[in-house]
Amino acid sequence: MLTVFIRTVVLYAVSVVAVRLMGKRQIGQLQPYEFVLALMIAELAAAPMEGVGTPLLYGIVPILGLLFLHGLETLLSVKSVRMRRILSGGPSVIIRRGVIQYDEMKRMCYTASDLLEELRGQGYLNIADVGTAILETSGKLSVFPHGNKRPLTPEDMKVGVSYDGIPMTLVVDGKVQKEHLKKCGLNEQWLIKQLQPIGYQEMSQVLLASLDTQGKLFVQGKGEKENMHLIQALDEKQVVW
Repeated sequence: MLTVFIRTVVLYAVSVVAVRLMGKRQIGQLQPYEFVLALMIAELAAAPMEGVGTPLLYGIVPILGLLFLHGLETLLSVKSVRMRRILSGGPSVIIRRGVIQYDEMKRMCYTASDLLEELRGQGYLNIADVGTAILETSGKLSVFPHGNKRPLTPEDMKVGVSYDGIPMTLVVDGKVQKEHLKKCGLNEQWLIKQLQPIGYQEMSQVLLASLDTQGKLFVQGKGEKENMHLIQALDEKQVVW
């Protein structure tokens, strides 16, 4: 029994490493050759796991071989547009200028029900609102409304807006994120100076602190200090990331 458990742990670890090295994609975002590789890795890991008499290398070596093939195919896809089309295919326009492309749908084995389901999933109840829809190589449908149906933007209204980037987390569960502070051009002394006036004498009292690209510091305490604060810690011109 212990042998089976150890074999399971080893094969699980190898499979996880292999999938991680394939990149951060969800199942629905896998290219066709990546999906096939994922299925084969699962099958190769299962065989030695079920049969104690099968050497572990019979599962590990083929998985490593598939990982090598994945790296080779990815490299070829990056270097050659033609090879990328052979391995992954290309996007297909399903709706062009508001008109459904029936022949393209038939070629992709994509039904009207599939189309309507995807449109509903993206918030489009009326297909007449859709100007363009593209079926990506991952199987995801990218949908773009007609120009007169899209949301109003600040550019349409001739209104200027400030830069809206990713906020930097400075404290997580009482732990200072020194690397993020460094990216902001700040240090712990600056952070302490911001926290003490609002009642936080120790970092352990802070659940989360983040600094946005407008210079506003969000602070959420924990325990007896479970309050939320939003203070203007920097001038927007001082934001450096």
